Amino acid sequence: MTKIAVIGPGAIGSTIAAWLMQNASSDVVIAARSPLSDIEVRTPEQVLRVAPHVITNVREAKPVDWVLVTTKTYDANAAATWFEGFCDTQTVVAILQNGVEHVERFESFLPRTSILPVMVDVPAERAAPGRVSQRRNGRMVVPEGSVGSRFVELFAHTPIDVSQTVDFKSEVWRKLCLNAAGALSAIVLKPAIIARHDGVAKIMESIIRECTAVGRAEGALLDESLAQTIIAGYRGTPDSINSIHADRLAGRQMEIDARNGVIVRLGRKHGIATPISEMVVALLEASG
Repeated sequence: MTKIAVIGPGAIGSTIAAWLMQNASSDVVIAARSPLSDIEVRTPEQVLRVAPHVITNVREAKPVDWVLVTTKTYDANAAATWFEGFCDTQTVVAILQNGVEHVERFESFLPRTSILPVMVDVPAERAAPGRVSQRRNGRMVVPEGSVGSRFVELFAHTPIDVSQTVDFKSEVWRKLCLNAAGALSAIVLKPAIIARHDGVAKIMESIIRECTAVGRAEGALLDESLAQTIIAGYRGTPDSINSIHADRLAGRQMEIDARNGVIVRLGRKHGIATPISEMVVALLEASG
């Protein structure tokens, strides 16, 4: 039996937990702020309904084989309070979060060798606690290696495409380019259909090109065609509401730094101008 703890039953955490619980050889516990009686995830093919074991006090946590951190990036410190209870010397902590600083966010709490960064592209929206719509099966990517291979095996029974790569840095920077452009939906409070407006598409392209320039300076390999590919994707899913847009609609804190601010921060480190990203960050901060 593989023991797994999922920290944070938001849209991604609930989706991941529900899928893991479809495997009889997985023993899943969810760490949450508040009690949760059940989870319902409407996937593209079916509805998953599970009654997970939920704990709200770190004193209830016991060592597990895997800890999956699915909280928002700004909740890193809160998520880390669970590590003492869940982790022993054999535990792997997988970070299923946005941004490009998965390891850096948690290296003050854990040895780097215990951390597995995960690129997550599983579009899901939470309508209420424990009620999630998974728009498509999506995919996850981890660095290649023995630990990565074990992570892939955890999801072998699911339709989520989980794979390994020798170039994880490029994977997370491609995802960041996608997320960074999506900030415009949070500013104007409209879904992805805004990408069909030529002026908005040009702003998206500028954001993506700034992100691409900074990512390349950080060592990522990013194609010139990336901006057009991302914009076409937004135009093709006009009703899609990304997570930062959903957070603003719900009055929740937004992941401004991990999705847009990091472009500005690392741009300054490399001497790369990012004026459009700076404007986006300022507008998001003012609207929060």
